[in-house]
Amino acid sequence: MLITGCSTGLGQALAVAAAREGYKVYATMRGLAKRDGLATRAAEAGVAIEIRRLDVRDSASIAAVGEEIIAIDGRIDVLVNNAGVGFVRSTEQASEAEIAAVIDVNQMGVIRCTKAVLPHMRRQRSGRVLTISSVGGLVGQPFNEIYCATKFALEGYMEALACYVGPVFNIHFTILEPGGIQSEFANSTLAQLAATGGILDDEYRPVLEQYMGTVQGREWANSPYQSAEDVAAVVLSCARSETPPVRMRTSPWGEELCRLKTDVDPDGRKMQAMVGEMFLGQG
Repeated sequence: MLITGCSTGLGQALAVAAAREGYKVYATMRGLAKRDGLATRAAEAGVAIEIRRLDVRDSASIAAVGEEIIAIDGRIDVLVNNAGVGFVRSTEQASEAEIAAVIDVNQMGVIRCTKAVLPHMRRQRSGRVLTISSVGGLVGQPFNEIYCATKFALEGYMEALACYVGPVFNIHFTILEPGGIQSEFANSTLAQLAATGGILDDEYRPVLEQYMGTVQGREWANSPYQSAEDVAAVVLSCARSETPPVRMRTSPWGEELCRLKTDVDPDGRKMQAMVGEMFLGQG
């Protein structure tokens, strides 16, 4: 199992949980400065994890890890596209450079990693690509439009792959949609806001202050946020499934939030079959 974004949060929890279940895990991160945290968690759990540098913005680093896995193990069975960044700014406030950076990690990073493993999975005639999206990939949220745009893009990208690469080459694609995770991701997003000028003094200020107050005022026990370990358990259940869905929320709260968009075809299987039959004659 190749997992991106393992320096903190869900990536770390998933790497340890997968190793516990017997997967050989290649846990990757953009830089290795935080590898000790993962190594410590793995040692405490009594599991072995291979830690590698992989920057989803750099195709060469992705290819190097993929080639190493093939050289050692001869195959890649599961890719988990987990690396991602948050972004809280209105469209008017965001610079083009900031927007491009979020797209580069959240959207292009997933495409680069998926592109790298597909030739191996196609030759194997098997494989799973699990992509961590968000309920924000189905439901737009205040001040998160740039972030949501990247997650909406992943929904379309994975749905398209699932409708033809999936049935033809026996490769399963699943989009996982957490409602929120108790991890460093939220703190990193707030740090990004502070580093780019904080709450700007413009007409959006009172609206953003209200939004931030609501988010920061939630208590974990009563919020929709899950622990990283809880989300990791859902990801692994999907990895083990013989017939994984195209789309999966990770919590009842997420299901309810997305209900109006998912009632007809909650797991995406009907859409996958319909599109496949329409364009490829495959039902």
